[in-house]
Amino acid sequence: MRATQLPGNGDCVTEVPAFREVCLRCRRPQSVCWCDAVTTVENQTRVVFIQHPREARVPISTCRMAHRSLPNSEMHVATTAVGNSRLEALCQQSGVAVLFPSDNAVDVADLKEPPHTVIVVDGTWANAKKVVQKCPLLSTLPRIAFTPEKPGNYRIRKEPEAHCYSTIEAVAYVLERLEKTEGRYDAMLSVFTSMVDRQLTFVSKSAGPTRHAAKHKKNKAKVRADPAAEFKALREKLVLVFGEANSWPPDHADNPGGTAELIQLVAVRLATGESFSQLIAPKRPLSPAVPFHLDLDASVFEKALPREAALQQWQSFVKPDEVLVGWGTFCRDLLVAEGIEVPNFVNLRGVSAQVLGGRPGSVEQRAESLGVTASTVPGRANRRLMALRAVAESLTAVR
Repeated sequence: MRATQLPGNGDCVTEVPAFREVCLRCRRPQSVCWCDAVTTVENQTRVVFIQHPREARVPISTCRMAHRSLPNSEMHVATTAVGNSRLEALCQQSGVAVLFPSDNAVDVADLKEPPHTVIVVDGTWANAKKVVQKCPLLSTLPRIAFTPEKPGNYRIRKEPEAHCYSTIEAVAYVLERLEKTEGRYDAMLSVFTSMVDRQLTFVSKSAGPTRHAAKHKKNKAKVRADPAAEFKALREKLVLVFGEANSWPPDHADNPGGTAELIQLVAVRLATGESFSQLIAPKRPLSPAVPFHLDLDASVFEKALPREAALQQWQSFVKPDEVLVGWGTFCRDLLVAEGIEVPNFVNLRGVSAQVLGGRPGSVEQRAESLGVTASTVPGRANRRLMALRAVAESLTAVR
């Protein structure tokens, strides 16, 4: 931003801020716009980008580059596929895989039958992991990964490891292997190389501290506001909630298909202690891992309420102006998948990290770090709800 002088009345001169011209297509200043370097490459495999909202605000986005380079692609800014009719329908199709490294991911070089659609989650490694693992639709899809043959070319942004690739580099690499067209997608990387070169040239010619450095220096002098103030103000309306799901491992021989379904819901009002606890009859066969993980005997679900009746009880329990509080967004996503609206929600894991600092880990770990002894009551959901309540009480009391 620079100052422009405009004539005022008499001898007065008024200064008004003048912002740098920004390209509306790439969202970069005109001086480092990369639009003229975009090269379109026809792709046989459809690519669906899910960009984390935080990444959407990052000025340099190679996800946008890749999307504009590939005609057979689409882009969504979201943290989950739930609630997006297009993504929900896509996740139900066969031949769809998620590009994300994990223990059960198959290397693209070892695929016998390549997918016709690849979902690519764009964001930091931590945010992308949350999107894939916390979404009940994405978490059950087959995963593919790749082993880079050389380091990436992202010279203006530090990657976690030398083998990590930017989104556009990863997509180009994977498409070449899936379609067995080595070198075909090198052309789409020209815009990425051009952007990096222009940015480095621009930085080398700039003098003095950057506007980001000046802003950081200015902010250091400010008195820090209470980061828990907003959470404290909501205390009378907070309902702590935990949900458990019937989820089958995708590679299990008896997997009946479908997404994770809500089968247990527990909640408590922070201000009054009023509680809700209900088992919900599963629609699909119970996963053999459920009794172990939930610390419940499989026979208890034989007496569980039918889904519609249980959800009606839940809607009668929660008031319209109340705010649900969960550890992460898994429970919220399960409720939304059941058609339950969740207009007001607080992720206590994020609030905890902001107020107390450090890595919050699981809710049990955070409660133990606050000196709360782990509960021994039956059922994992009940234990986690008690830990969640302990953390919430601590946050509303912290100064």
